[in-house]
Amino acid sequence: MSQNNEHALTQMRKSVEKLGCSAQKYNDPTLMRFLIARSMDTEKAAKMFVQWMKWRASFVPLNYIPDSEVPDELNARKAYLQGLSKNGCPLLLFKAGKHFPSKDQLQFKKFVVHVLDKTIASSFKGREVGNEKLIGILDLKQLSYKNVDARGLITGFQFLQAYYPERLAKCYLLHMPWFFVSVWRFVSRFLEKATLEKIVIITNEEERKEFIRNVGEEVLPEEYGGRAKLTALQDFVITPLDD
Repeated sequence: MSQNNEHALTQMRKSVEKLGCSAQKYNDPTLMRFLIARSMDTEKAAKMFVQWMKWRASFVPLNYIPDSEVPDELNARKAYLQGLSKNGCPLLLFKAGKHFPSKDQLQFKKFVVHVLDKTIASSFKGREVGNEKLIGILDLKQLSYKNVDARGLITGFQFLQAYYPERLAKCYLLHMPWFFVSVWRFVSRFLEKATLEKIVIITNEEERKEFIRNVGEEVLPEEYGGRAKLTALQDFVITPLDD
């Protein structure tokens, strides 16, 4: 690690203490994600980190969201966890055609956390390093008007930006229908520049081939040009962490 980064981490830890909290139990790669998300501004990174700690303590008191708290969302079987991509990122696949805007917004927000936490945890090799990233696929095939949920999409991306900084490696959008273009344009207004730069909309055969090459055939389901079977999120078993 460079001296500049070490200095920034030390300053950030001090700034966190000034805000009345402690970053003692968090390692450097975890804190570094917040620094990168705030362009290495130690005070802004410390503020973001403290907000994350307080949110986590109130919204995720068990440090995870159990399946029993998100039954309606899980029953739709719309989220799939496919293992690790070619470059070691867990692959999360979401079939938007199976999604309907939630009548229970609190459950939906808990579902977002449940999905992101489980996806990140699926890449741990015995322990959390702190800088693990995920690849997301949003499949818009068979999407109809009743599946469109701009609010849900904005919530998902805003949670990623505010509470999971630097966790997104890439997000691929597949099979976008013409009527969704204006919806996506609206959703994009709520996304930070750094998030938008990680989103790839697949529109032709060459882009599709590159997408398969980048993600890897081993983890991509057959219907996307890979060799894997679909694994529903709730059927994916996470290996317990080492003590």
